Amino acid sequence: MEDGRAVWRAEIDALAFRPPGHQGWCAVHRLAFRALLGATGTPDACLAFFAVHRPAFDRAAAAKIARCRLSASANLHLTSRDVARAMDPPNTLA
Repeated sequence: MEDGRAVWRAEIDALAFRPPGHQGWCAVHRLAFRALLGATGTPDACLAFFAVHRPAFDRAAAAKIARCRLSASANLHLTSRDVARAMDPPNTLA
């Protein structure tokens, strides 16, 4: 996954990706996608949503990395609210 694509990690029931300029992994659990999609998503549906809204996921990760002062190699997770706030226009989950 070094080329920036997201993968589904079945063992944690989450999508995982590396934000630009960050060495750690960012995970988004299926339950976060349930709020974003309005329904429980399959792994394929979650990956498709991510592909369409990748800039929002990258913004949400960058904001969390800065807010929490995470090291360049730290792993993190995003909630549905993290992503919703970063969407353009912002999602109503905020």
